[in-house]
Amino acid sequence: MDTKPTIQIDDFVKLDLRVGTVTAAEAHPNADRLLKLQVDLGDHQRQICAGIRQFCEPDQLVGKQVVVVANLAPRKIRGEESNGMLMAASAMQDDELADVVVLSPTKPVPPGSSVG
Repeated sequence: MDTKPTIQIDDFVKLDLRVGTVTAAEAHPNADRLLKLQVDLGDHQRQICAGIRQFCEPDQLVGKQVVVVANLAPRKIRGEESNGMLMAASAMQDDELADVVVLSPTKPVPPGSSVG
């Protein structure tokens, strides 16, 4: 397992982790590995592109609550703007990506709820 450098608490508290509800999901039109998600964060909607297409069907994500990094700078990914990052756990097997599991609260919470 790759270990990342140790960070200070001041670095961690810069992250704005929020729970969002996926309101729409579809295959990214220009990338085989990406899904384009519309996520309700309570006071606004966000589009997030996530590299989970081979592990998640779009219709399985609609209505699901997910954890996102809400204060990540926007970025164009294959022509689509992504405004955050979906949090997921990656399972490796023989140094290959075997599965991806989207992080989600164990019971429903209001969209926009803070994580951490």
